[in-house]
This record gives sequence, structure tokens and C-alpha cells, in this order.
Amino acid sequence: SAHSRGSVAPTTTFLEFEFHRAASDEVLAMIDERPADAPFAYVVTPNVDHVVRLERIRSDLWPAYRRAWLTLCDSRILARLAAMAGVQLPIVTGSDLTAALFETVVRPGDRIAILGGSTAMIACIRQRYGLTNVVHYNPPMGFINNALERAHAMAFLLDANARFSFLAVGSPQQEILAYRVADSGVATGVGLCVGASLEFLSEDKSRAPQVLQSLALEWLYRLAMEPRRMWRRYLVDGPRIFAIFQHWRRSA
Repeated sequence: SAHSRGSVAPTTTFLEFEFHRAASDEVLAMIDERPADAPFAYVVTPNVDHVVRLERIRSDLWPAYRRAWLTLCDSRILARLAAMAGVQLPIVTGSDLTAALFETVVRPGDRIAILGGSTAMIACIRQRYGLTNVVHYNPPMGFINNALERAHAMAFLLDANARFSFLAVGSPQQEILAYRVADSGVATGVGLCVGASLEFLSEDKSRAPQVLQSLALEWLYRLAMEPRRMWRRYLVDGPRIFAIFQHWRRSA
């Protein structure tokens, strides 16, 4: 039951997702209060990209999101659409949450598992926050479609026995894996599906300036930084959110 997985904030349904209505400081407190040996619970931070993928392409991914302990809105665009429908969605981005966790919740000796990212990135984060108990594994590209590689990644997370596991292998790989780890019934700690958040912390990538973030234009900045990688996400798939929203509004 949800209760056995720790305290849970009230939820709001929007675009078929059960978003938790908790501000950043409440989320941090809930994560901090969770006993290290409690059954594995994970946090997902859906943005426009996740919603479009689930509604248009990969409905088989729903269980991975529905099983999450906390589902937080990672997108100012989603929050604005929700507001148009009279729904209040607090914004807790994965990047801000990750930074705040390392700054205020994670203690130097906490057992931390990081899946994904370069050795240099991990060294940078370890040094920056004085972490002394970090294990790291970076699975190969496309690992989620290879049974053996998927088993390796899963074994790493189970064996790590970490208080916090950061799954930084992109969506939907990280959510699929978190779901499987939770489903194993033997894992403990908190898993965070955080995408590129660690790359922002180690400054491997730069985040959009605050003014662009507040105008819900972070996507434009990322498109300008990585046009070849991001053009389809932001120019082809992303705009489908408006049709999904209209359809949801009519049927709701």
C-alpha cells in the first residue's frame, strides 16, 4: 500500500497522471524522513516529453509511473496548462530537487548509488559535496533493450543497498528500471529518476538562465545548446501536448 511506502502528499489528477501536491521543501522533508531500510520507493518528475510519450507512443509505461511513490511536475508548461483547467500543480523540477537534496538532505557518509554519467562527473559531485560512500555504474547506450545489460543495471542497484539511488539514464529507461527494482520486493531506500540533473550539478551541461526558466522557455535554451539531439523532442513531439490537453479537457 502507499502508506507502507512512507507518507504521501495529496494528489491531483491531470492528463491521467496523479501529481503530488507538495512544494519542494515538503518533498525534501518526506525524502529525508524516510528510513534508509524502508522498502524501495521512487520519485518521477514527468515533463511534456514524458506525457507525450505515454499518451501517444508508449502506453505500456503507465505502470512505471503509477507505481511511483512521488510524481512531481517538472514542467512550467504543464503547470500553466493545468492552471487553465483550474488545477494547481506545484512545480518541483528534477534538477532543482537533485541540487536541493545534495545541499540539504544527503549526508557525507550516506550510501549513494549513481546509475549513468561519466566517471569525471561522479568525481566532481563526490568532491563538491564531500561524499565518502558513492558507488557508480554507467550502463551502455540502449541497455534497456538488452536483457543481459538490463540485468546488470538492476543488479547494481540491488547490490548497492543505497540510501539514495540516482537513476540518470534518461527517460523512460530510468522509470522502467526503478519500477523493476521496486517490483523485486527486496530493495530499500529512495530512487530518484533525474535524467540530466547530475550533469547540471557537475556543470557538464549548463541550465537555462533563470529568466528563460520563469518564462517556460528552458526548452528553447536546450534546443539551442543541442539542436541535433533535441530538435525532434521540442519541435515535433513537444507541441503534441496541446492536442493531448484539449482532448483531456473535453473528456474530463
